[in-house]
Amino acid sequence: MVSGTDTGVGKTVTTAAMTAVIAASGRSVCVVKPVQTGAGPGEPGDLDEVRRLAGPVATRELVRLPDPLSPTAAGRSAGVPLPSVAKHARTVLELISEFDVVLVEGAGGLLVPFDADGGTIADVAGQIAAAGADVQTVIVARPGLGTLNHSALTVEALRHRGLRCAGVMIGSWPSPPDLAMLHNLADLPAVTGVSIIGRIPAGAPQQDPKRFREQAPAWFTFGESGPW
Repeated sequence: MVSGTDTGVGKTVTTAAMTAVIAASGRSVCVVKPVQTGAGPGEPGDLDEVRRLAGPVATRELVRLPDPLSPTAAGRSAGVPLPSVAKHARTVLELISEFDVVLVEGAGGLLVPFDADGGTIADVAGQIAAAGADVQTVIVARPGLGTLNHSALTVEALRHRGLRCAGVMIGSWPSPPDLAMLHNLADLPAVTGVSIIGRIPAGAPQQDPKRFREQAPAWFTFGESGPW
């Protein structure tokens, strides 16, 4: 599972980088976007960006809604009933039987409502884990001021649900970083209790996709082996 501390923190580029690393290791991978908001029919969505950067990998988009809102708000606005969290979980479990690794990219943060009953991407993860799958969540965070609180709250929410956190990924690391960002490299593991597992350089999505795939392993602290 790939979730963020907020919207616009770099979940999609992180998912693309993870996909590239996993595919380069020879494992089969499928990327799932349970709910794509802010994209109408025929418009590019997050999975298009993943395929552009990571190459021709398997993807599944389950629901598409045109308004750039939370899934439940976008569903109400479009008059589209959303699938239940349980249905999303069943779909992912089916894909787990087909692929070595399944990456599920959420929408916004961990507790953004995903269905009419208030279920979240955390609930999707919980149901998949309850079915016996090895579920880990990567938290994508901003590098600067405010990220300590947002990251700690997100990791705490995972722990409260008994869910494993693979670590924190910084979704866009500028060059040069400011003073707060440099201090956050030490403070994020201290306040969250989990490791920073990598940093995506700012501007990475704008570079040539072939170069993106070649460089992606260097952005993670664990190289090609990964926690997956």
